[in-house]
Amino acid sequence: MSKSDYYDVLGVKKDASPEELKKAFRKKAVKLHPDKGGDEKAFKELNEAYEVLKDKDKRKRYDKFGHAGVGNNAGGSGGNPFEGFGGFGGAQNVNFDFGAGGFGDIFGDIFGSGFGSQSSNRSKKPRGRDIEVDLTISFKESVFGTETEISLNIDDECEHCKGSGAEPGYGMKTCPDCNGKGQQTRVIQTLFGPIHQSTTCATCGGKGKVPEKDCTVCNGSGISRKRQDIKLKIPAGINDGSTIRLNGRGEAIKGGDKGDLYVNIRVRADKRFTREGDLILSEETISMIDAALGAEIEVQTIDGPVTMKVPAGTQSHTDFKLSSHGIPHLKSERRGSHIVTIIVETPTKLNKKQKQLLEEFKTVKKGLF
Repeated sequence: MSKSDYYDVLGVKKDASPEELKKAFRKKAVKLHPDKGGDEKAFKELNEAYEVLKDKDKRKRYDKFGHAGVGNNAGGSGGNPFEGFGGFGGAQNVNFDFGAGGFGDIFGDIFGSGFGSQSSNRSKKPRGRDIEVDLTISFKESVFGTETEISLNIDDECEHCKGSGAEPGYGMKTCPDCNGKGQQTRVIQTLFGPIHQSTTCATCGGKGKVPEKDCTVCNGSGISRKRQDIKLKIPAGINDGSTIRLNGRGEAIKGGDKGDLYVNIRVRADKRFTREGDLILSEETISMIDAALGAEIEVQTIDGPVTMKVPAGTQSHTDFKLSSHGIPHLKSERRGSHIVTIIVETPTKLNKKQKQLLEEFKTVKKGLF
């Protein structure tokens, strides 16, 4: 389904001034705001249109290339889209759940923020601590994806006793503190008299049994600190600030489930390229002569050098689009575009001959115009 024209969404002409855009946006926003009974989808589309058209550079690219010139979800990075209208918060990070092995379907579970939440299919056993780490990758790795390895020192199941807490060769016996019930009862004195309260036995952790002899490695805890090398697959097109969750790769706890590992992705800034939605942006500098006469130039893209034709009479800050050289879409094989902004370099030092030629050109130009 094709996207609506942004000018039509706002109900303005293509030559509308910034003030007219703002006025049209506010008028429609009040009518469409979900808190006022409006259509949430239409409200988001309105906000997206305004975020693009109020930005001088984005509007210029939109006028020239259409939606392809402003990237996928173009309005998402322009600040809080619902500023001035209560009831909506800021943007929410997208998180990818890779499952226990780190290579599951990354689109199977998109979840909100907040660590320690349990899946619906997870039992009510004790649960180990979640771990959160930051991983910095290059701009190129964020575009094409990569496989890497994270090394962590974490609490894991004791290899010596296999997590039982008992020295190998010894069994388990009834807990002497709770007599195998797994719970202990204590009496609390209140204004209304004594109240009996049942709590999980601290000695056996609710199991009702304890080792006949504690493990000589973990001292009966069933847990030992060790180094883990965890393989991680970074999907192509991942954005800075995304979080990948690996189920069951957090810390272990005796008699319970392991926590999860949360990997916060940080993308290192690139000297040449910047990102805007599914677009890659860069600048190329050409001489005044090439701008006037036209030329074929070599443009550096994330895929390598590409030859691009610059037509005669090109002005500085003119944008050109290289299709399918942008950011891959996470859910498809499609890619955004690469927008190249041409910067025309004006010479600052001229020799006598160059000055003479430019003076002659100036004289000829006066005669033509």
